[in-house]
Amino acid sequence: MARRTKEDALVTRSLILDAAERVFQRRGVSRTSLQEIAQEADLTRGAIYWHFQNKGDVFNAMLDRVTLPMEASFKDPPGTTIDNPLEQVRLSFANAFQKTVHDPQVRRVFEIAIHLVEYVDELAAVRERHIAARGECLSDMEHLLARAMELGHLSKRMTPSAAATGLYALISGLLQNWLLDPKAFDLKVVGAQTLEVYLAGLAVSKR
Repeated sequence: MARRTKEDALVTRSLILDAAERVFQRRGVSRTSLQEIAQEADLTRGAIYWHFQNKGDVFNAMLDRVTLPMEASFKDPPGTTIDNPLEQVRLSFANAFQKTVHDPQVRRVFEIAIHLVEYVDELAAVRERHIAARGECLSDMEHLLARAMELGHLSKRMTPSAAATGLYALISGLLQNWLLDPKAFDLKVVGAQTLEVYLAGLAVSKR
C-alpha cells in the first residue's frame, strides 16, 4: 500500500510539472499562478502545495527534469579522446543543436527558461542556478580550448578563458535567436557553420 501511495505521488508530481510547462509557455512564468497550474493539471491547489513550496520550487523541479542545451556536459562525448579536443567541442555543440531542434520538452523548457521568466521574488534563486550552470559549461570549454592550444591546433592570441567566453556568447545567442523564430534558419546547419568560422579565427596561421 505504501509503495502504491509513493507511485501515486510521483504520478501526481509529474502531472503538476507537465501542466506547469504548458501554462508557463502559454502565459509566461510571472503571470502564472499555482491555481492555474492546478486547474491545468485537474488537481486542487492543495495538491500543488503537498509537493511544492511555491512557484519557484515548481520552476526548479521543471528544470531538473531536462538537461538544457547549454548545460549539456562537454566531458567525454562518445568517440573523442584528449588528443582531439576540438572534435569534442564540435560533438558537444552538435548534441546541443540536435536536442534543441528535435526534443520537444527540452525545447519547451529552454524557451521558458530563456524568454518567459523574470528572475525576481521567488524566482530570484533561479538566476544563481543559471550562473552556476554557465560557469560549469565555460569551465569545460576553457579546458578543451586550452588543450587545443597546447597541441598547436589553436593559436594563443586569446586566452582559453576569453576564447571560451566568446564561443559561449556566440552559440547561446544563436540558440536564443532560433527559439524566437525556429523558421528563420536551420539551427543545426547554421550552428555548425558558425562554430567552424569561430574556430578558424582561432586557428594557427599556416603562413
